[in-house]
Amino acid sequence: MVQSSAFEVQFWGVRGSIATPGLSTVKYGGNTSCVEVRAGSKRIIFDGGTGIRVLGQHLLKSSAIEGHIFFSHSHWDHIQGFPFFRPAFVPGNEFHIYGGIAPNGATMRQRLDDQMSHPNFPVPMQIMKSLMEFHDVEPGDVIDLGDGVTVEAASMNHPNTALGYRVGWQGHSIVYATDTEHYPDRIDENLIHLCRDADILIYDACYTDEEYNDTRTSKVGWGHSTWQEALKLADVARVKQVVMFHHDPDHDDLFLESIESSVQAAYPNSLLAREGMTLSVTLKVGVAS
Repeated sequence: MVQSSAFEVQFWGVRGSIATPGLSTVKYGGNTSCVEVRAGSKRIIFDGGTGIRVLGQHLLKSSAIEGHIFFSHSHWDHIQGFPFFRPAFVPGNEFHIYGGIAPNGATMRQRLDDQMSHPNFPVPMQIMKSLMEFHDVEPGDVIDLGDGVTVEAASMNHPNTALGYRVGWQGHSIVYATDTEHYPDRIDENLIHLCRDADILIYDACYTDEEYNDTRTSKVGWGHSTWQEALKLADVARVKQVVMFHHDPDHDDLFLESIESSVQAAYPNSLLAREGMTLSVTLKVGVAS
């Protein structure tokens, strides 16, 4: 269990679609989606892309690990690291696992199990000896994790559905809203509500506006958004800090550096997600933890 009075987020995987290891992605990272939020005594993990393997290696330094894992959806780049999450194999560890129900009726437990079933993987999920409890989540649910920590779910605009999440603690909030496509004529009301007055917004900024609208290689309908749309949402929802996330696999460090310069020129208190980066929320003085 986390013993802390801090409210912070750490990035273990920031890439979208497919892992991109190599010399050209060293600065921002090449692992797929995995974000850890620590709120007092609670450890909350969002998505199980390849970054969760690295998180797992870090957690093995501790004993009796307890955590809450929230999946946005089950596209491969968000679940492919879960079979390599070593703490899940250790007896005595405990994980609560949350996710929506797919359009075909499959639960998150079924989809994770399918990923580790023959012929996809050599060993079944049942070989994991930690205590794992699965919970189905619907848009609008507010999950009480105890100690004043809540997680609110909202529907994202993504093929085959996805969920975004808002962690609330001591009057502050961190929002994880990846794999969502903006609408051409309006800002998604679900997102505005989810992101309202958030201290930190982690947002799907996979493309630039130019890439998204390119007439030859349009990304319309792919289920992702742009950094320009992220700033529009942040302004309307009164977000304090925006973190661009789910970097396109074709965006190398040089390209992402140019995007970050443009982002910060338009919205100074914003940046691009990097593997290993930790951001903290300044809590209100005098509020009991």
